Formats: sequence, C-alpha cells, structure tokens
Amino acid sequence: MKDLSLHILDIIQNSLAANAKLIEISIDENERKDLIEITIKDDGKGMSKEFAESVTDPFTTTRTTRKVGLGIPLLKQNAERTGGCLTIDSQLGQGTIITAAFKPSNIDCPVLGDIAGVISLTVSGNPSIDFVYNHKINDNLFTFNTKEIKEVLGEIPINDNSVYKLLKELIQSNLEEIESIGYKT
Repeated sequence: MKDLSLHILDIIQNSLAANAKLIEISIDENERKDLIEITIKDDGKGMSKEFAESVTDPFTTTRTTRKVGLGIPLLKQNAERTGGCLTIDSQLGQGTIITAAFKPSNIDCPVLGDIAGVISLTVSGNPSIDFVYNHKINDNLFTFNTKEIKEVLGEIPINDNSVYKLLKELIQSNLEEIESIGYKT
C-alpha cells in the first residue's frame, strides 16, 4: 500500500468484519521522537492468542474467498522497513488493538495520505458504528467523535451526502490547523 491511510482503512475493515460497534483510530506524529504511531482499537470479537500470533503471516486469513490476507502482513513489513514495529493485542470477545510505529525520517516511510477522506468515508459508510479519531501532532491534539457529531446533526443522518463533504472538510481543516501550530513548537 502506498500510503498509511490505506493501511488504516484496511485495519478498520477488519474491525468491521469482527462486528465492532466502536472503533478508535489514533495517530501520533512526534517530530522530536522521529515517530508516527498508529493505533486502531475495536470492541469486536477479538482473536485467540494463537491466531493473533499468526495473523502477520500472509497465509493466515479468516476470509473464505481467498487463501491469503495481506493487510496486516504489509502493515508490519512497511513499519519494520522504516525501523518501526507492529504489535497486536487481542482478547476473544473483547476486541483487538493494533499498533504500528514508523520512523518518518526513513526514506521508506509511506506518506500519511488522505486520512480525512478515509475517516469521513468510513464514518459515512457505517452509520451504526461509533468512531473516535484522535490525531496528535507533537503536543497538539484533534479529536473527532461520531457520538458528538450525531448529536449535533440531530435528525440529519451521518451518512447523508452533504454530511460526508462537511465531515471531510472539518477533519481536513482541523488537521491543517494542528499541523501548522504543531511543527512550530
């Protein structure tokens, strides 16, 4: 995958397939530590310890339509290629936490990509799921919570076409704001 937002989308799809009702996406960009850390946490069905240990193998998958699963193995490979790592913490019946760390100064580090598009599209496409998206750049944090957005929208459904555009613009403008002040400190 050519950018990190596509990796995030893939892991979110795994969470949705695991029947998660709450998905938390956190991105922490820390210039001083030369670190981008992405964490995706869900309350889905979780994995057994054995399956969680083998899921980084491309020939381990729960899919019945094909015999390979490339999402997590590629995420792990891309993280390790930059000097980072991937960890998986999962409990059956409780959910999964996947954390990938990247060294952005490494030439092999993928760009973040269209994270605003990925988050807004995923939220719009899954109106019954709650999402919390935290993005931190150095010491500046932006939080997006669909429970709060749904309250503000009232009777307007979060998957309304006009809402998608508004969500994407909201996320993008807030990311630009924390980025502009984030690298000055």
